[in-house]
Amino acid sequence: MKKTWIVIIAIVAIIAIWLVSGYNSLVKQEENVKTAWSQVENQYQRRSDLIPNLVNTVKGYAAHESQTLEGVVAARARATQLTVDPDNLTPEAVAEYQAAQGELTNALGRLLMIQESYPDLKANQNFSELQAQLEGTENRIAVERRNFNDAARQYNTRIRRFPTNLIAGMFSFEKYPYFEAAEGSDVAPVVEF
Repeated sequence: MKKTWIVIIAIVAIIAIWLVSGYNSLVKQEENVKTAWSQVENQYQRRSDLIPNLVNTVKGYAAHESQTLEGVVAARARATQLTVDPDNLTPEAVAEYQAAQGELTNALGRLLMIQESYPDLKANQNFSELQAQLEGTENRIAVERRNFNDAARQYNTRIRRFPTNLIAGMFSFEKYPYFEAAEGSDVAPVVEF
C-alpha cells in the first residue's frame, strides 16, 4: 500500500514539474514575441521622429510642394496615433498597423522624389544625412519585422506541438500573427528618367 502511494506521488510530481516547466517555457517565448514587437514599434517611432526634420529641410527648398509635405505629415500623424498593445496582437490589429505604416512609407517615397526637382536639395548635407538616417531606419525596420516574425513563428510552432499544446490550451496561449508583405509589393516600381 505504501509503495502505491509513493508511485502515485511520484507520478503527480512528474506531471506537476512538466506542467510548470512547459508553462514557464511558453511564458518566456510569449515575452520574446512581445519584446520583438516592441523593437518593431521602436524602429517605426525612430522613423517618425526623423520625418519632421526631413520635412523641414525639404520645406526650405520646395515651398510650393506643400501638398506632398502635408501628405507626409498627415500620414505620420495617422501612423503614430495607431498603437497595438502586445497583449492584443490580433491579425486585424497588425494589418491595420501595417497599413498605416505602409501609407507613411508611400508618402515618404513621394517626398524623396522631390529631390529630383531640386538639385540644391540633393547637395544639401542635412538632407543627405537625414535621407541616409531614414534609409538606415528602413533597414532596421525590416530586420526587426523579420525578428518579430521569427519569434512569432517559434512561439506559434511551440503552442501547436504535442504535448505543449495541452498546456497552451489549458492556459489560453494564443497564436500571434505575422507581418506580411504589403499589397502590391510584388510589383517592381517604375523608374523613369
